[in-house]
Amino acid sequence: MRPRVLLAEDHRIVAEGLKSLLEPDYELAGIVEDGRAMIDAVRRLHPDVVVADVSMPLLNGIEALEELRREGIDVPVLFLTMHRDVAYARRALEAGAAGYVLKHAATSELLQAIQAALAGGTFVTPSLAGQLFEAMRAGPAGSPDPFSRLSLRQREILLMLTEGLSAKQIAARAGISPRTVEFHKYQMMEALGAKSSAELIRIALRHGIGGE
Repeated sequence: MRPRVLLAEDHRIVAEGLKSLLEPDYELAGIVEDGRAMIDAVRRLHPDVVVADVSMPLLNGIEALEELRREGIDVPVLFLTMHRDVAYARRALEAGAAGYVLKHAATSELLQAIQAALAGGTFVTPSLAGQLFEAMRAGPAGSPDPFSRLSLRQREILLMLTEGLSAKQIAARAGISPRTVEFHKYQMMEALGAKSSAELIRIALRHGIGGE
């Protein structure tokens, strides 16, 4: 019997590509498009492994994983994401993720990550692994890096700002109000010493957030 995989991905084209990649070796348990639906599907469908994006509406993937762990559900969850930021990878592993793979990486990395997850192991994209384990060895952040003060949601909003999305578009994608987006934006400007939205975006790009 083939292992059952649940996909949590809010971009339908990406989800369909993943479905084609996985179907020869895995049974697709379902495709969901937001963090709340991911939690519900795990409860109902009992997949063997979940492949999830980090950025999703309602709850992001890491928040959904944390909720599953609070409920005592230990299904392996691995993230397939565009977020190169080591802080995301660190937060994912600390939440109990079984893997962290970048979307631009070779498809073989995702297949290796799924195999590792099913075997009870952990897989991290090699291009991030060194930085990540160094950051985790350094211990909890008393870090001088101002980006360490940003929440996961703020980093997510900052990434979308670098992609040129408006507050209204970010709000729709993240499942929050435009007013909340603006609140986070001004908090980030204060934390990073930016005087304008344009400067905030330039600072983010200089630190490797966005710009793909």
